[in-house]
Amino acid sequence: MQEIDKSISFDGRDIRLKVGLFAPQAGGSILVESGDTSVLVTATLSTGRAGIDFLPLLVDYEERLYAAGRIPGGFLRREGRPPERATLTSRLIDRPMRPLFPQWLRDDIQIVATTLSMDEQVPPDVLAATGASMAVLLAKIPFNGPMATVRVGLIGDDFIINPTYQEIADGDLDLIVAGSPDGVIMVEAGANQLPEQDVIEGIEFGYEVVQDLIKAQNELMAELGIERVIATPPEADPTLEAYVRDRVTDSVKGVLKEFQLTKPQRDEKLDAIKAEVAAEIEALPEDNAVRQAVETDGKALGKTYKAVTKQMMRQQIIEENIRVDGRKLDEVRPLQSRVGLLPARVHGTGLFQRGLTQVLSVATLGTAGDAQMMDDLHPDDDKRYLHHYNFPPYSVGETRPMRSPGRREVGHGALAERALVPVLPSAEEFPYVIRVVSEVLSSNGSTSMGSVCGSTLALMDAGVPITKPVSGAAMGLIKEGDEVRILTDIQGLEDFLGDMDFKVAGTDTGITALQMDMKITGLPMEVIAKAVHQAKPARLHILDSMLKAIAAPRTTMSPFAPRLLTMKIKPDMIGMVIGPGGKKIKGITEQTGAKVDISDDGTITIACLEAAKGEQAKAMIEAIVHRPEAGDVYAGKVVRIIPIGAFVEFLPGQDGMIHISQLADYRVEKIEDEVNVGDDVVVKVREVDGRGRINLTRLNIHPDEAAAARAKAGLVD
Repeated sequence: MQEIDKSISFDGRDIRLKVGLFAPQAGGSILVESGDTSVLVTATLSTGRAGIDFLPLLVDYEERLYAAGRIPGGFLRREGRPPERATLTSRLIDRPMRPLFPQWLRDDIQIVATTLSMDEQVPPDVLAATGASMAVLLAKIPFNGPMATVRVGLIGDDFIINPTYQEIADGDLDLIVAGSPDGVIMVEAGANQLPEQDVIEGIEFGYEVVQDLIKAQNELMAELGIERVIATPPEADPTLEAYVRDRVTDSVKGVLKEFQLTKPQRDEKLDAIKAEVAAEIEALPEDNAVRQAVETDGKALGKTYKAVTKQMMRQQIIEENIRVDGRKLDEVRPLQSRVGLLPARVHGTGLFQRGLTQVLSVATLGTAGDAQMMDDLHPDDDKRYLHHYNFPPYSVGETRPMRSPGRREVGHGALAERALVPVLPSAEEFPYVIRVVSEVLSSNGSTSMGSVCGSTLALMDAGVPITKPVSGAAMGLIKEGDEVRILTDIQGLEDFLGDMDFKVAGTDTGITALQMDMKITGLPMEVIAKAVHQAKPARLHILDSMLKAIAAPRTTMSPFAPRLLTMKIKPDMIGMVIGPGGKKIKGITEQTGAKVDISDDGTITIACLEAAKGEQAKAMIEAIVHRPEAGDVYAGKVVRIIPIGAFVEFLPGQDGMIHISQLADYRVEKIEDEVNVGDDVVVKVREVDGRGRINLTRLNIHPDEAAAARAKAGLVD
């Protein structure tokens, strides 16, 4: 393929597309650059495997630390398991791409995005997502694109496109918008309690640039003489669908209108209807077309029955505005919130239930040393707030092996984390590292928003002084032709058979996080705006229910939570506190039982279950870093004697010498005539010489100074 470079400029930023240089054996490859950040994206298709009844799309985002001029840590000194942010970027690429592939496609598709260079100013994630669209088009894979992705920031009152990391940190909005020619297809956002209208305007602003990037991709394809592949779907035999529809329509409609049924009861009845049809088909003659269709494809009946059920559920909502549980379109399921359910050894707990979705969130408070170190290309190297999400199989009444968290668990945890970060206290105000774990105990739709609500309860129960409580709701969509219905608080069936999963979290002031995924090829802005506005009363209703369980953060913490003290020393004194081989800091820990963490900037965090022990450790550190001045009076202990004087430790780790001439106001023949090792003595600093050595004296000390020094040292006269 010929080499072609194309540059796109918008809002003062450039994106460069380079084709034909790298990865010639991949189906399609493109290098996407902005600033000094370069991402290579490839797309490859291979023949599908037998028996696959889903779209086998695999998206991998790979970070190479050489991109930032770094060598990986660890024993192997090479990249291993993808860090959390890389997993989230893989999902960021997958989510807008997946709906644009024909859902009947069964060939294996793999998209690999590799960051080759990074200047730590331009985030590579949105470049990788846009590059994925171009790589798929170049690979001539059936695709209803192009698709493009941009990031929108908000500095003051101005939106900016593809902000730098610093601009993201300084702004009030981190919004990612992906779109196709048909409209917006994916939204991901973290916001500092922004009003709904501001977020909507940000999405509109981003989609305008998305259209420019789509146009640029079409122009590049035209320059290369490559036409977009529009594949013809396989012909479907209507015989089986007509047979199933004729026999199940009345029964399924009846079940969908039994509003009092629980999810397990509804599933049981629908499964029974399916089993009856299967038994009828099995009894048909062997040469019957319906029976042959089912025997040829073992999954044909299941797919057909699902399609028929889906159509009837959607038809009921579109034509009658009735949902399967009898709720109105904007109605929230019954709510329950509780806190403090576990013993005090657990620092904070919150149980949130909405319908059959139940989430238990547990908060744990730790010290600065518990912060997560991030070994990836992102400029932030640690995190002080961690949110982890677990989805065990029993939450949906299933059995399967329990493994490490998958991409879905990582993504849901990150969404809940993003929703709560804007309301967390600063490290200066609340120096704890905070971890929240959300255990999904029962799932029937929107467990991620259940995690947001449960985590708010747990943080307040733990005594974390969040500025405002956060709640969240998931919105759904049914679109049939021009008819659109937006659903508030979707349950599992509506998510599974619907067209949109739109999660909105925030306080009573504004939005803190937002995530929208589509199953169709795009939505116009007016529908998205309506969904955002419709979510607000639902959020506030849920928030009111939560505040009945706990109205404000507790003013006291669990007796088993560490008590933290912070202090600041000059960075050049860190070595003094640590001591040779860590001797001094180990001594403080052994004597007080406190845990001491020291940051590179000189911030010291002392953690201890007993406040008095923490104060003792703080006093010991203050004594180590204290620089005595001439005239200061101390009570100390003689630790060593030499012929010309005695050494006195007057502060932990600090000693000075009393010359023999300064022991008394008369001539002293022998040191031992005045003091011995182990004696308590009161001394005054006579001078600190140019080499930092401290010379002491016992002369000219006022009795009041001596008494005060002894009292401070805890010596009783």
